[in-house]
Amino acid sequence: MNLASQSGETGRPGERRTGEEGEEAVGTKSGYKFFSLSSVDKLEQIYECTDTEDVCIVERLFSSSLVAIVSLKAPRKLKVCHFKKGTEICNYSYSNTILAVKLNRQRLIVCLEESLYIHNIRDMKVLHTIRETPPNPSGLCALSISNDNCYLAYPGSATIGEVQVFDTVNLRAANMIPAHDSPLAAVVFDASGTKLATASEKGTVIRVFSIPEGQKLFEFRRGVKRCVSICSLAFSMEGLYLSASSNTETVHIFKLETQKEKPTEEPTTWGGYFGKVLMASTTYLPSQVTEMFTQGRAFATVRLPFSGHKNICALALIQKIPRLLVAAADGYLYLYNLDPQEGGECTLMKQHRLDGSAEPPNEILEQGSHDRPLTAQTYNTAGMKDVILTNWPSKYTSAVFNQDLSDHCLIACIRYGAAVKRPPLITVKRSPKTLL
Repeated sequence: MNLASQSGETGRPGERRTGEEGEEAVGTKSGYKFFSLSSVDKLEQIYECTDTEDVCIVERLFSSSLVAIVSLKAPRKLKVCHFKKGTEICNYSYSNTILAVKLNRQRLIVCLEESLYIHNIRDMKVLHTIRETPPNPSGLCALSISNDNCYLAYPGSATIGEVQVFDTVNLRAANMIPAHDSPLAAVVFDASGTKLATASEKGTVIRVFSIPEGQKLFEFRRGVKRCVSICSLAFSMEGLYLSASSNTETVHIFKLETQKEKPTEEPTTWGGYFGKVLMASTTYLPSQVTEMFTQGRAFATVRLPFSGHKNICALALIQKIPRLLVAAADGYLYLYNLDPQEGGECTLMKQHRLDGSAEPPNEILEQGSHDRPLTAQTYNTAGMKDVILTNWPSKYTSAVFNQDLSDHCLIACIRYGAAVKRPPLITVKRSPKTLL
């Protein structure tokens, strides 16, 4: 995930999930750090790199030592390293700025603005190049972590919300899904690679499609009153829940379950009669109005102590309790409890500073009355520009930074300017096969 913005402001963060224990990473202009999150109360630094300046992309192959790095000084060069040994395995140069890197156990994907390179993860050979893709300046794409359903999703149009699904194993197009009327803002696969969630730049509707068929399975309405910028989408590990965060103070959590049809009963109250008449009238209403009555609503919500900050969410099982994690550009990681039975408003349990420093007791946010807005504590984050949070089960692989079942990852940095185009060049120093 590219952590930087073209203008020098905070860039778009990425998205993923978690397990009972976790790992975080925080990247700055002087390097990056890894943290372990083994419980709600403990965030422990486990690794720090200080010899790589201005990191703008860091991707780790689940819980292995294989890390892909792109720096601001060479935004067209990808380095694959063994971070524990401090050795470079290989590097590859491209003709344009690298906007995103995705990894799984079989493939490494490099996303440029108008092309995608598909590498074999075991020897880094280029297996296929998708050229002349629609302009994709944000590097939006998603790679499934499943070995059985190893699909890549990326925008099929710059003007409408088409999703192109590509089979990275058989190296052929699998489907084109007309997901939204507006351009895409977010796409993410579930752990099995059989579902794809999408959101458009309007940010009002979240849709879930079957993969590779492209059949619409669910449609959720995030809001009606205003359009927002979606920051992240994230499935829970079992694929039952889907979170959506934006530039507002609310995170929505949707439940992916099919409503069972109930036997028809005659209403016994005025409200019941009114509801029956209202639903019957949808047959004669415009399709846009009818859809609003049939779209699912949030199962649970989180009220963040801020709005306007870039953020990234993950649905996790930590200490055997479902949690929602929110990593934000204000420099904090927020942990909320999710009630899997009742849903509703999630309770804030803990916040951690992403610089690894101790959290004074009086700076812990408390979940107070619903009538009293939460106020986030701040500290000096001059070196922190953006955040990324990710994780997936170790029996699969990674797509953004670290995707172990117990891994959460956070990265912060920024990208500036552009570099001169040059022909591709690959230098292999060591086979990454031994690290898989």
